[in-house]
Amino acid sequence: MPDTLPPTAAQLRLNGCILPCPPGLTLQALLQAKGIDGLEVATAVNGQFVPRALRAERALQAGDTVLTFQAIVGG
Repeated sequence: MPDTLPPTAAQLRLNGCILPCPPGLTLQALLQAKGIDGLEVATAVNGQFVPRALRAERALQAGDTVLTFQAIVGG
């Protein structure tokens, strides 16, 4: 069950779970630390899509909400 408490100044949300947000944390580092295969998911931070090529540059801040989801391809 996801934690429903609001994040504090040093935390963020990943798929509904509250996690620590140390200074300098990037989206790519967060995915790696949680064992999430970045090739199999799409990502969004605070509702904004983050392309795979930009994840290493996307610094996370306390209070951010990160979502991972299965990319859907089709036409």
